[in-house]
Amino acid sequence: MAADRLEELTVDEDFIAAGGHPPHVHAFHQFLYVPIGRIVVTACDREHELTPSVALWIPAGVWHSARFDSDSLIAVEDFDTGLHALPYTEATVVNATAEQRRLLLARMRSSEVPEDDPAVFAALCSAHRDCLPLPQPTSRAASTVAREPARTPADPRTATEWAEDLYTSSTSLRRAFRTETGLAFSEWRTRLRLNHSLELLGQGHLVSVVAARVGFVSANGYILAFRRHFGETPGAYTKRSTDPYAAVG
Repeated sequence: MAADRLEELTVDEDFIAAGGHPPHVHAFHQFLYVPIGRIVVTACDREHELTPSVALWIPAGVWHSARFDSDSLIAVEDFDTGLHALPYTEATVVNATAEQRRLLLARMRSSEVPEDDPAVFAALCSAHRDCLPLPQPTSRAASTVAREPARTPADPRTATEWAEDLYTSSTSLRRAFRTETGLAFSEWRTRLRLNHSLELLGQGHLVSVVAARVGFVSANGYILAFRRHFGETPGAYTKRSTDPYAAVG
């Protein structure tokens, strides 16, 4: 599609309805973040749910639409394609860090019109690009549980054991994780462990060492989980990450 046609289709404030906006495309890269509430963005027939812990990169030229919750607060950052090389070619969910949240809220509060700042682009691209989306729970018990594995991913406690420690029911705790993150507790913890493992692999640790450090009972179990989520083994991932010309096995 020609650049001038893309410009014509760029969304403006009048185009956005209270509950979202219809399919459209931008001539610029866009970063969407929701510090309050929830929105669902549909791109390439896939739905991406954004919450205060999960943001979305939408590359220029990608058709998308969105649905907003009525109480949502949305932070939007646009970046010129001629100035910034985005590492994604399709709509990509990323984990929003505390630093990114503070940066985006500060820009929202500023009375000045936000500029297309290279430092902001770099900050929003700073997270590990391969990390799995990991929405954070919001209720007291579930968020308490989520904090400890984030510090110590090998923590072996089950949802039942966590519930006992917090004097709540395991059913309520499991339901909170499912409702607030869209993931069962076991899947949420697996994603957290796999995300932690990426940094350890990058540091050159053996697969067996990485598996033990992030809490997998066996290296085999870690390899199977890694392949299921990333589509390749940890060894193949490490080789590809260190040698961009290596064939993925």
